[in-house]
This record gives sequence, structure tokens and C-alpha cells, in this order.
Amino acid sequence: MSFMAPPGYQPVYSPAIPYLGPIYGGLREGASIYLQGSVPDKITRFFVNLLCGQSESSDIAVHFNPRFDGWDKVVFNSRRDNAWDNEEKIRSMPFSKGDAFEIVITCSPHDYQFKVNGKDFYTFKHRLPLAKVCAIQIGGDVAIQSINVIGVRWIVTSLPFQEQGGYPGGGMGEGCYPGGGMGGRPGCEIGPGGYPGDCGGGGFPGSNLPSMAGQPIYNPPIPYSGAIPGGMFPKRTVIIRGMVPYKAGRFGINFLVSRSRDIAFHVNPRIKDGVVVRNTMMGGHWGQEERQLGGDNPFKEGQYFDMSVRCGSDRFKVFVNGHPLFDYSHRMRNVNEIDGLEVAGDVQISYIHF
Repeated sequence: MSFMAPPGYQPVYSPAIPYLGPIYGGLREGASIYLQGSVPDKITRFFVNLLCGQSESSDIAVHFNPRFDGWDKVVFNSRRDNAWDNEEKIRSMPFSKGDAFEIVITCSPHDYQFKVNGKDFYTFKHRLPLAKVCAIQIGGDVAIQSINVIGVRWIVTSLPFQEQGGYPGGGMGEGCYPGGGMGGRPGCEIGPGGYPGDCGGGGFPGSNLPSMAGQPIYNPPIPYSGAIPGGMFPKRTVIIRGMVPYKAGRFGINFLVSRSRDIAFHVNPRIKDGVVVRNTMMGGHWGQEERQLGGDNPFKEGQYFDMSVRCGSDRFKVFVNGHPLFDYSHRMRNVNEIDGLEVAGDVQISYIHF
């Protein structure tokens, strides 16, 4: 069983490199692209291209190209009609050989803003229209753990869901259509906060789930404490993406009732012990711990994680990096009272998305 992503959240996990896949629904202002991966000890160079079409020969809106060649640098460029434009060279290298990294590309009205490992790196002004970008290409000496695009229009096509990098409609199809799917057919758009309607066939995993709407909370300080907009309810999904730093001991994630301070669902990865403890605290008293996992423990030093917590009618289902990790039966009678989220301990959070 794999994670069925709700509309607006379509990650690609551990793609083969070289990779070429759709940015489903296209880019728009406010969208962000998250890449998590690592570079080998013997890296020469790698690249990330944002394409204006479905093939390697398509125009390239942004070419991001770190080069380890004795004069370490990162090259930015664009390509139109198979001709490269002027390079922009940054004589600074934000990547370290053999280490994991996180790249965030944020789309603004005038440029792309690149962050590497949480730090501002470079701003590349638009040379081609943002609305034309509909695919991403990655190649070279790099391993990618996950790709995710946030803040795009989520399109439902009439095609059945195919397991092709987690995108409905399968591969790149005939072309990139504004407001349509990548399968070359017009689609039907789900607006912010909306539910999938009858788009003539639906039926793919995730189609009956609430849309991942609104902007995520980026890089929150730890400890973090905040409200869950609209509270928890059946079929609600919360995404927590982060990293376990080196020499981490433990961290905790609490889904709680702010009025009573009862903790309905406590997730407590203990890195040194190699366990993930779950529990509930009501009236100041902890219940029975649960520790059994449905797969390998993904919470390890130096590792990024993409944690999806889905609230069901009788249990929480927790997936990490697209794989089921455990279920946790509700111990609190009314899950609709859960309205707060806390994160504390030895962890770095890239974003929280409701």
C-alpha cells in the first residue's frame, strides 16, 4: 500500500536519474518546488532544468547547474530554440561532496528565488514566461529523494490514475496545456479549498480527499506551536517535511486540544533508540505506548523525511516518504476537537502543510 496523495500534493519519491517529469498543472506565482537529495563524493556536476515542454529539446526557463571543477561555481542560464542565452555564474558552492541537501525554488512575479539548505542563494530573473513552465528535468551526479511542487493549480483529467511518479495521467503525453493535464487533454480545475467534482471518470487514488489548499508554513522555528486551520476531521491530511540533524536525540509531534491541553496523538521518534513511540495524554495522564512499525524506521541522523498524517474516522494513518509507517487508533472520542499542532526537540522543519 502506498500513500494516496490528496489533490495539491503530488510528490515524486526516489526517481531514477536522469529524470524528466511533469509539473502537474503548471507553475504560477507563489508556487514552490522542493528537491531533497544528495551528491556523491566524486561529483563533477549536476543540473536541474525547468522546461517549457515535455521533451529534452524544449525551451529551458531556468538551468541550474552546480559544477565542481576546481573553480567551483553554480551556473544559471536559459535556452530558447535550442540556443543558450547568457550565463550567470555564482562563484560560491552551497553543496558539499557526499552530503544531503534541500533546494527550494520559489516563483515570484519577476524571478525565481533559490534557497539551498534553508539559506538564500540566488535570484534568477524570468527570461521566459512562468506560465509556460510545465516540466522538470534533473541529471548528472546527484541522487534525489523527493520532488514536490506546492501551490500549483491541481488538475483532474478524465484519464485514470497511473503510478508514474505519482502523477495522474501518467507520462508527458502530447504536450503541456494551460489549465489542462499533462496527458494532452483539457482538465477540470480544483480551486483552493475545493473538492474534486465530477470530471468524467475520477476514480484515481486521492480523488475523494480534501484539497491541500493554502500556503504552507515554511521553516517554522522549533519549538513550534500553532493552530490547525479548521481543525482535524476525517480525510484531513497534514504534511510535515523536515530533517533529523546529526547527533539528534529525539523529537516530538503533538496533535492536541488547545482548550484542555489534552494530546490526542503524540509521535515521538527517539533517534538513538531507533524507535517511534506513539501515545495519548488525557487529563495529564499518559496512556499505553505503541512502538510497532509497519516498515523500516525512516527517522535517522542526517536524513530528510516527508511525513503525511491522515485523519480517518477511527484512526490516524501515518506515511513517511510515501510508505505506510503505522496506524494509530483514536483514543479521544471526538477528533474534531483537535485544533493545535506542536513540534519540539531535535528536528528541523522545512514546511507544514494542511
